[in-house]
Amino acid sequence: MIEVGEAAPEFTLPRDGEGDITLSALQGNPVVLYFYPKDDTTGCTKEACDFREAYSAFQKLGVEVIGVSPDPVKKHDKFKAKYDLPFPLLSDEAKTVVSEYGVWVEKSMYGRKYMGVERSTFLIGADGKVQAAWRKVKVPGHVDAVMKALQD
Repeated sequence: MIEVGEAAPEFTLPRDGEGDITLSALQGNPVVLYFYPKDDTTGCTKEACDFREAYSAFQKLGVEVIGVSPDPVKKHDKFKAKYDLPFPLLSDEAKTVVSEYGVWVEKSMYGRKYMGVERSTFLIGADGKVQAAWRKVKVPGHVDAVMKALQD
Protein backbone atom coordinates (compact mmCIF):
# COMPACT_ATOMS: atom_id res chain seq x y z
CA MET A 1 0.00 0.00 0.00
CA ILE A 2 1.45 3.33 -1.07
CA GLU A 3 1.50 6.01 1.61
CA VAL A 4 1.71 9.80 1.43
CA GLY A 5 5.37 10.90 1.34
CA GLU A 6 6.60 7.78 -0.46
CA ALA A 7 7.97 7.78 -3.99
CA ALA A 8 5.25 6.91 -6.48
CA PRO A 9 5.98 3.53 -8.10
CA GLU A 10 7.49 3.94 -11.56
CA PHE A 11 5.67 2.51 -14.57
CA THR A 12 5.39 2.56 -18.32
CA LEU A 13 1.96 1.68 -19.73
CA PRO A 14 0.33 1.80 -23.16
CA ARG A 15 -2.02 4.72 -23.66
CA ASP A 16 -5.10 5.40 -25.72
CA GLY A 17 -4.26 6.18 -29.31
CA GLU A 18 -0.69 5.01 -29.65
CA GLY A 19 2.44 4.99 -27.57
CA ASP A 20 3.27 4.66 -23.91
CA ILE A 21 3.48 6.95 -20.91
CA THR A 22 6.25 6.63 -18.34
CA LEU A 23 5.59 8.26 -14.98
CA SER A 24 9.16 9.53 -14.51
CA ALA A 25 8.94 11.36 -17.86
CA LEU A 26 6.30 13.59 -16.24
CA GLN A 27 8.49 14.46 -13.24
CA GLY A 28 8.78 18.20 -12.71
CA ASN A 29 5.01 18.63 -12.84
CA PRO A 30 2.32 17.34 -10.49
CA VAL A 31 0.23 14.41 -11.73
CA VAL A 32 -3.26 13.34 -10.73
CA LEU A 33 -3.22 9.58 -11.26
CA TYR A 34 -6.67 8.11 -10.92
CA PHE A 35 -7.50 4.41 -11.02
CA TYR A 36 -10.96 3.31 -12.07
CA PRO A 37 -12.55 -0.12 -12.57
CA LYS A 38 -13.99 -0.12 -16.09
CA ASP A 39 -14.62 2.07 -19.13
CA ASP A 40 -18.18 3.09 -19.95
CA THR A 41 -19.81 2.13 -16.65
CA THR A 42 -21.94 4.62 -14.75
CA GLY A 43 -19.52 5.59 -11.97
CA CYS A 44 -16.41 5.52 -14.14
CA THR A 45 -18.08 7.62 -16.83
CA LYS A 46 -19.22 10.19 -14.25
CA GLU A 47 -15.72 10.37 -12.76
CA ALA A 48 -14.06 10.74 -16.17
CA CYS A 49 -16.53 13.47 -17.18
CA ASP A 50 -15.93 15.29 -13.88
CA PHE A 51 -12.18 15.27 -14.56
CA ARG A 52 -12.92 16.40 -18.14
CA GLU A 53 -14.96 19.37 -16.90
CA ALA A 54 -12.17 20.43 -14.53
CA TYR A 55 -9.31 19.62 -16.91
CA SER A 56 -8.60 23.23 -17.95
CA ALA A 57 -8.34 24.22 -14.27
CA PHE A 58 -5.85 21.38 -13.69
CA GLN A 59 -3.88 22.49 -16.76
CA LYS A 60 -3.73 26.09 -15.50
CA LEU A 61 -2.08 24.73 -12.34
CA GLY A 62 0.42 22.76 -14.48
CA VAL A 63 -1.11 19.42 -13.43
CA GLU A 64 -1.50 16.42 -15.73
CA VAL A 65 -4.49 14.12 -15.22
CA ILE A 66 -4.11 10.43 -16.12
CA GLY A 67 -6.67 7.66 -15.84
CA VAL A 68 -5.68 4.00 -15.43
CA SER A 69 -7.79 0.85 -15.69
CA PRO A 70 -7.23 -2.77 -16.71
CA ASP A 71 -9.28 -2.26 -19.90
CA PRO A 72 -7.44 -2.70 -23.23
CA VAL A 73 -6.29 0.30 -25.28
CA LYS A 74 -9.00 -0.20 -27.93
CA LYS A 75 -11.69 0.06 -25.25
CA HIS A 76 -10.01 3.23 -23.92
CA ASP A 77 -10.01 4.68 -27.45
CA LYS A 78 -13.80 4.22 -27.73
CA PHE A 79 -14.44 5.54 -24.19
CA LYS A 80 -12.23 8.59 -24.76
CA ALA A 81 -13.87 9.41 -28.11
CA LYS A 82 -17.42 8.87 -26.81
CA TYR A 83 -16.98 11.34 -23.94
CA ASP A 84 -14.38 13.66 -25.52
CA LEU A 85 -11.87 13.08 -22.73
CA PRO A 86 -8.84 15.41 -23.06
CA PHE A 87 -6.44 13.43 -20.85
CA PRO A 88 -4.65 10.11 -21.45
CA LEU A 89 -6.11 6.76 -20.41
CA LEU A 90 -3.58 4.03 -19.66
CA SER A 91 -4.14 0.31 -20.01
CA ASP A 92 -2.90 -2.00 -17.24
CA GLU A 93 -4.17 -5.31 -18.60
CA ALA A 94 -1.48 -7.23 -16.67
CA LYS A 95 -2.68 -5.48 -13.49
CA THR A 96 0.93 -4.75 -12.49
CA VAL A 97 0.51 -1.06 -11.72
CA VAL A 98 -2.86 -1.43 -9.98
CA SER A 99 -1.18 -4.05 -7.78
CA GLU A 100 1.87 -1.84 -7.05
CA TYR A 101 -0.40 1.02 -6.00
CA GLY A 102 -2.47 -1.31 -3.81
CA VAL A 103 -5.73 -0.72 -5.66
CA TRP A 104 -6.22 -4.29 -7.01
CA VAL A 105 -8.34 -5.62 -4.16
CA GLU A 106 -10.93 -8.20 -3.24
CA LYS A 107 -14.40 -6.77 -3.71
CA SER A 108 -17.84 -8.12 -2.96
CA MET A 109 -21.14 -7.66 -4.77
CA TYR A 110 -24.34 -9.49 -3.92
CA GLY A 111 -22.33 -11.86 -1.73
CA ARG A 112 -19.94 -12.79 -4.55
CA LYS A 113 -16.25 -12.06 -4.00
CA TYR A 114 -14.01 -11.08 -6.90
CA MET A 115 -10.85 -9.10 -7.62
CA GLY A 116 -11.17 -5.60 -9.04
CA VAL A 117 -9.88 -2.05 -9.01
CA GLU A 118 -10.73 0.03 -5.96
CA ARG A 119 -11.50 3.52 -7.26
CA SER A 120 -8.52 5.54 -6.00
CA THR A 121 -6.64 8.73 -6.82
CA PHE A 122 -3.07 9.73 -6.08
CA LEU A 123 -1.68 13.24 -6.27
CA ILE A 124 1.97 12.89 -7.21
CA GLY A 125 4.13 15.95 -6.65
CA ALA A 126 6.66 17.38 -9.07
CA ASP A 127 9.31 15.51 -7.04
CA GLY A 128 7.70 12.13 -7.80
CA LYS A 129 6.40 11.61 -4.26
CA VAL A 130 2.80 10.95 -3.29
CA GLN A 131 1.37 14.16 -1.81
CA ALA A 132 -2.19 12.92 -1.24
CA ALA A 133 -4.15 9.70 -1.67
CA TRP A 134 -7.86 9.04 -1.87
CA ARG A 135 -9.01 5.43 -1.57
CA LYS A 136 -12.50 3.97 -1.91
CA VAL A 137 -13.43 7.13 -3.79
CA LYS A 138 -17.06 8.17 -4.00
CA VAL A 139 -17.45 10.05 -7.28
CA PRO A 140 -19.66 13.01 -6.22
CA GLY A 141 -17.39 15.84 -5.08
CA HIS A 142 -14.17 13.88 -5.61
CA VAL A 143 -12.68 16.08 -8.35
CA ASP A 144 -13.39 19.14 -6.19
CA ALA A 145 -11.51 17.50 -3.29
CA VAL A 146 -8.51 16.83 -5.53
CA MET A 147 -8.54 20.42 -6.80
CA LYS A 148 -8.75 21.74 -3.23
CA ALA A 149 -5.71 19.63 -2.23
CA LEU A 150 -3.75 21.16 -5.11
CA GLN A 151 -4.65 24.67 -4.04
CA ASP A 152 -3.81 24.19 -0.33
